[in-house]
Amino acid sequence: PWSGARGARVAIVIGGLAVSQTGTQAAIAKLPAEVTLGFAPQGNSIGRWMQAARQSGHEIVMQVPLEPFDYPNVNPGRNTLAVAATADENLKNLRWALSRTTNYTGVMNYMGARFSADAAAMGPLMAELGRRGLAYVDDGSSARSLAPELALKNGVPFAAGDILIDAVRDRGAILKKLDELEATARAKGFAVGIGSAFDLTVDTVSSWVIEAKKRGIEIVPISAVAVDPEKG
Repeated sequence: PWSGARGARVAIVIGGLAVSQTGTQAAIAKLPAEVTLGFAPQGNSIGRWMQAARQSGHEIVMQVPLEPFDYPNVNPGRNTLAVAATADENLKNLRWALSRTTNYTGVMNYMGARFSADAAAMGPLMAELGRRGLAYVDDGSSARSLAPELALKNGVPFAAGDILIDAVRDRGAILKKLDELEATARAKGFAVGIGSAFDLTVDTVSSWVIEAKKRGIEIVPISAVAVDPEKG
């Protein structure tokens, strides 16, 4: 097993940017530069916010809406990639999301438990990311996701969330999850936390990062922990 408390690395991705103007502004302003930001393609003024985020030093991922179970009752929003759609339709929707802005290192699923478990649906998405040289971040919410295998097959750099930090929107609960994230990083060398741009999450993560650094935890952008199949 990986040993040595020094050099334990934590990557945190905070998604849902560009949905709320005030929330987006707060996330970009308050979150340390090492925290990766995820943008919702349905959001507003994405280009402007993305520029502000890059200027503040954040790495960016674009969130792509993928079909969850119980769709459309549970709906990730317009232009969702769906299992029943043709590969061409899904690629059109993927390209729409990717065309919303520039300067992102990869994409992260938004929902998608059903889509990511279906090889016929997920395969063309990964092939497109491979062609574009983009990474794929799996938020870790679905145990049945085929993303790890399909990323490897298509030469797509890959990272998966270890812990969803704000499933319970309570400061104490979020801090407990961040402690688990730190323990995971110390145990295996690195860990990935996923959250959303709620004010409470942004404030809690911002203060936690300062303290974690004092304890020797290195906070890194998501690309620093992504496994690149091309490089082995």
